[in-house]
Amino acid sequence: MLQVRKGNERGAANFGWLQSNHSFSFGHYYDPQQIGFGPLRVINEDRVEPAAGFDTHGHRNMEIISYVLSGALEHKDSMGNGSVLRYGDVQRMSAGTGVLHSEYNPSQSERVHFLQIWIEPNVQNIAPSYEEKHFERESKFGQLRLIVSPDGRGGSVSVHQDANVYAAILDGDDNVKYELASGRTAYVHVIRGRLTTNDVVLASGDALKVSDESLVTLSQAEDAEVLLFDLPY
Repeated sequence: MLQVRKGNERGAANFGWLQSNHSFSFGHYYDPQQIGFGPLRVINEDRVEPAAGFDTHGHRNMEIISYVLSGALEHKDSMGNGSVLRYGDVQRMSAGTGVLHSEYNPSQSERVHFLQIWIEPNVQNIAPSYEEKHFERESKFGQLRLIVSPDGRGGSVSVHQDANVYAAILDGDDNVKYELASGRTAYVHVIRGRLTTNDVVLASGDALKVSDESLVTLSQAEDAEVLLFDLPY
């Protein structure tokens, strides 16, 4: 079964310093048909103005992943971590029993554009932890590059959930096929550009929910960057 989630139908928030689109119910945006997909709970596409950001706030029992698209994102947390993330960087924070953090745009002139992704963990009340990795743009050309996994294989960041996340940059004749194991679902989110997924044309911000299928195909791409989530039901 294939279900399209159009980018222009996502929830939207504009606070001046922040413009955000919510693929799933979040904050003041609530849609009973868009609560999540398996353990995937949040994909927020955020654009933060220069010298602005999210003040220190808390999370519990959530796997939080940041994928920077442009600009710089400065992170600080109560575990003592501090870093500035840029394109190609992927950050994972396991909130566990509780963590405080802030996210800030340190630039005085350039917006930061990033995805924040929440995945529900399969264990509760673990000690908070943090990890970040850099993935070269070239490693995503014409192929799926594993960036998140349960075991950190292939240099990916690890999460406390049976979930695998791949990133790809596709164009022209690129044709990628991904086999889904029995009992698995896929969520394909187009970051930018356009492509065809299982004969469905998707543009920037669009997504496709894939269930009861054995194969995901990505083709006919035009300057596309995409995330593919391999998830349990």
